[in-house]
Amino acid sequence: MKSKDWHEIKNMTDIELNTKLCELGDKFFRLKFRHSVSPVKNPLEIREIRRNIAKIKTLVSSREEHNKIK
Repeated sequence: MKSKDWHEIKNMTDIELNTKLCELGDKFFRLKFRHSVSPVKNPLEIREIRRNIAKIKTLVSSREEHNKIK
């Protein structure tokens, strides 16, 4: 994820983050399924999507933890 994209994601609301997480989850599932049937053109895209999902989940959980402390 480019730093520009990361700054945009950090500025998103919780609802927008959950929507983005659902979109990436669906995209990841479809890409993994397609890759299991036949090789995907760019298999590194699978890794990138998986890492983006992890980054968003980390951001969401840190926000929840921060809100819990307050």
